[in-house]
Amino acid sequence: MTSAVSAFDRTVSKHGVLMRRVALAAVVTAAFLVALKAVAFILTDSMAMMASLADSALDVFASFVNLLAVRQALTPADREHRFGHGKAEPLAGLAQSAFIAGSSVFLVIESVVRMITPRPIEHSTAGLAVMAVSIAATVILVTAQQIVVRRTGSIAIGADRMHYLSDILVNVGVVVGIVLASNFGILIADPVVGLLVAGVLAVGVAKVFLQSYNQLMDRELPDSDRERIKQIVMRHPAVQDMHDLRTRAAGLHAFIQVHIELNPAFSLMAAHGVADDVEAALNEAFPNADVIIHQDPEGYEAVAGLAKS
Repeated sequence: MTSAVSAFDRTVSKHGVLMRRVALAAVVTAAFLVALKAVAFILTDSMAMMASLADSALDVFASFVNLLAVRQALTPADREHRFGHGKAEPLAGLAQSAFIAGSSVFLVIESVVRMITPRPIEHSTAGLAVMAVSIAATVILVTAQQIVVRRTGSIAIGADRMHYLSDILVNVGVVVGIVLASNFGILIADPVVGLLVAGVLAVGVAKVFLQSYNQLMDRELPDSDRERIKQIVMRHPAVQDMHDLRTRAAGLHAFIQVHIELNPAFSLMAAHGVADDVEAALNEAFPNADVIIHQDPEGYEAVAGLAKS
């Protein structure tokens, strides 16, 4: 059991380094893009550019909150938080949902105003150059975040990745809006892009909110994971049956609790050894999981049920 716990700690530590690095990279990238887009907005007076600037400004705050949440979520369990601090991640996801929702409402209002009173775009070449740099920087960041999410399953990094992925679409839309308005005189294209950006952000809000809400409410792991857990437990030849499987996730961590039924003639030492084997198998399949196994004599659940009735 000690080896399983130490393997779990090593995995969390390794993943934690990746998560901290990419969270910090997101803050730095967002700050750089804000400075760049602020200059471009002053030059172009483009509504689409303003939308992209507002989105990046919120990215700075959201990514900073995300960085703090990741650091908190990776803090080891202590006397007051026996299950760790993993729920800091879904809390950060809810905070990001609020930020992105606010950005969407702001963009809708400003875009409608600009549709009523359209304005020409100036210095479009400078604006397009800024957007090219923005797209390149965001693609690099999203690629790094995708690698970290694939390895760690982090909700906070996944939420951050989602809105930076939408940023790529936003930036491409800005390019289209600027080209249509400046080169073809279609001034309404600029605020229309702003409205489309707001729609993309709203979809991202719904996904991040639902994922964060499910973790805060201790929703069970997906059915595929639960079925995999059952198969691993029942694979051990000494396990006669199992019951009371409970699972949940909190940020980087997953929690698995299960009762296994063993031969009543087993000694306490033998039963403990079987539980250790099952725990090791579960930890191998779910490296980020904290596993608790209770041993019952075979048929105990049925007897206990009759006694209660």
